[in-house]
Amino acid sequence: MKISKTKHRRWIYIALVLMLLALISFSILPLVSSIVQARQPQGENLSLAATESAKLENEALGYQLVLEREPDNDNALRGLLEARLRQGDLAAALIPLERLAQLNPQQPEYGLLLAQGKQRLQDYEGATATYREILAANPGEIAALKGMVDVLIAQNRSQQAINLVQNTLNEALKDGSKESQSESHFNLTSLQLLLGEIYTQQQRYDDALTIYDQAIKGDTDDFRPLLAKAIMLRQQGKETEAQTIFTDVILKAPVQYKEQLKDIALEGQKSASKTEKPVTKTEEETK
Repeated sequence: MKISKTKHRRWIYIALVLMLLALISFSILPLVSSIVQARQPQGENLSLAATESAKLENEALGYQLVLEREPDNDNALRGLLEARLRQGDLAAALIPLERLAQLNPQQPEYGLLLAQGKQRLQDYEGATATYREILAANPGEIAALKGMVDVLIAQNRSQQAINLVQNTLNEALKDGSKESQSESHFNLTSLQLLLGEIYTQQQRYDDALTIYDQAIKGDTDDFRPLLAKAIMLRQQGKETEAQTIFTDVILKAPVQYKEQLKDIALEGQKSASKTEKPVTKTEEETK
């Protein structure tokens, strides 16, 4: 299946934002961001879709039968989770996922996926409870903080989201004064980026600029604060300033991200050129 350039760029942008917030530092199952999208079968594809659907349902039934005998069978729980995801049934997928999270507390990925799934289904109370459990064990877990922030903002509680990240940031600064950043339980730059993102969403651009500049000064080798600042400037319509920063971003970024970043920078240039007012002959003569 061919993917349109527009969709391709959109997914590149999403990937960069996730990278920006350091949310790809671990490997997780594709629960929320990669849930199989439902397709509308037509013509010859109808029978194939029906066959695939029946196959998945039989797989799910087989795993359920195993779990009736062995409710904590890890392989069966994983198999049922995968089958439900391939069916596109998120609500049903959360049942084995919740049990996997309970059985594997040492693997926070399951808890994160569970919270994200509940969040996707707008079970904000359940998502909040799960995120809090994760943060109680690891206050610096950036993915859980990001999820908690999203839940709060979805409920129009942006100030609480700011307070949550700011308090965690204060703890990180205290922690950093006692030991090196490499040994700290917190990633200071990621926390600053998360706080800056909230400010940007709230259009508190001066506050976002302050926190981004602090992050840039704090780690001159990290391209992410520069990327965040460039994106914010673009949102404000300051494309020329953004392009200057994008140049530094591309220079500092790891090789595997450079082409994606170039695409993002170029997209902004194209958009800016389209909005520029063409100079008429009369205007040229008056100059």
